[in-house]
Amino acid sequence: MELNKDIDQFEIPLAKRTNLNNPNSTLLKKLLVFSPFLFLIFSVAALRLIRNIEIGSLGNINVQVQTNHDHRVLGHLPYAEIPKEKLVLIEPNIQVHIDMRDSLLDMRDAAKKNGIYLVFLSGYRSINLQNEIFYSLKSLRNQEAAERARVSAPPGYSEHSTGFAIDIGDATQRETDFETEFENTDAFKWLIKNAAKFHFKLSFTRDNKFIDYEPWHWRYEGSIEALKVFENSNRKS
Repeated sequence: MELNKDIDQFEIPLAKRTNLNNPNSTLLKKLLVFSPFLFLIFSVAALRLIRNIEIGSLGNINVQVQTNHDHRVLGHLPYAEIPKEKLVLIEPNIQVHIDMRDSLLDMRDAAKKNGIYLVFLSGYRSINLQNEIFYSLKSLRNQEAAERARVSAPPGYSEHSTGFAIDIGDATQRETDFETEFENTDAFKWLIKNAAKFHFKLSFTRDNKFIDYEPWHWRYEGSIEALKVFENSNRKS
């Protein structure tokens, strides 16, 4: 009995059940609840990204195909150099393709009868000369190739190499030679009205998206050979 009395003198604490508020456990539960929605969002985003990449790749392929098909370099189409035996001299330092000589001279004579004096500035230019013009002048003018190509073709890509191109000026207004102001001369106005009668065409018009406007630059399309040479250019213009 004495032992039991001693035991009763001590208070024995009762065990209590407690719930620990674990932050990590709460976050895990939330992730488990929202995981299907997160998976759906990431899946949609991934599919869109893949689709955009595929569309971009297809666009690049189409651009590449078009570039390869045109064979353009800085906006210019390639032209083969005329064989030397097909060149004729019409003035000192000015040669042209023999096919266009008569039409060119006839055009000048017809203009003269109308009081218009055409002057020939440049005809055939070899690829070597075009190389000199393109790279030397580009350096002198501190222009990048793309800038220079707006006004001068890279070697192997100039109509002048064919012998069918001619640069024309007004003998009474030489300050407009190789300038867009040539379009204001009587010579240019006459050419616009009459050049087609002699099978000449303005090569680089104002709406040309590749090359700057050149009112002085004309090409001959009055023979089968000339039409073949400029077939691709006419198809793209």
